[in-house]
Amino acid sequence: MQNDVIMAGFGGQGVLLIGKMLAYAGMREGKEVSWLPSYGPEMRGGTANCTVVISDRPVGSPVVQHPRAVLALNLPSLDKFESSVKPGGVLLINSSLINRDSQRDDITVVKVPANEIANELSNSRGANMVALGAYLGATHAVSLAVVEGVVRETFAAKPKLVDVNLEALHRGYELGEQVARKGEPR
Repeated sequence: MQNDVIMAGFGGQGVLLIGKMLAYAGMREGKEVSWLPSYGPEMRGGTANCTVVISDRPVGSPVVQHPRAVLALNLPSLDKFESSVKPGGVLLINSSLINRDSQRDDITVVKVPANEIANELSNSRGANMVALGAYLGATHAVSLAVVEGVVRETFAAKPKLVDVNLEALHRGYELGEQVARKGEPR
């Protein structure tokens, strides 16, 4: 089984971080993984995306033309990657920053108010963790418990960030799982 996702947003939204965390979780589960970042020269505000592939078999290429999932944290990312999702795949939309619906009816769409949830948790920079949780809840690409361990390790030097990021991850997971349970394309 192979799970692949393109995670995309503005630089500074933590897209590359959650992609790397997902890849580490896949490795901890003994899977074959690849993480391919792509970003512009700008430090913040430019575009950033990464492709993560998690598989039971060796990964032939880190480049994925038609991923099973796309996680779009901003409108330019949705515009760029929406059409690439495989039919039957999953499209996660950060409804806090994206003011349009998906144009497709052959995929499962998960609308996640990631920024709003992060702000409710007093963690304005945690929208990426909410989105990662929603992806996990919708796809079960890797175990939530393994990702929790990666979060703890990633933020070990800043202990105050561990619990708030875990809470953001769990809130997103619940939303993603609710939509996945319904199991119907949009």
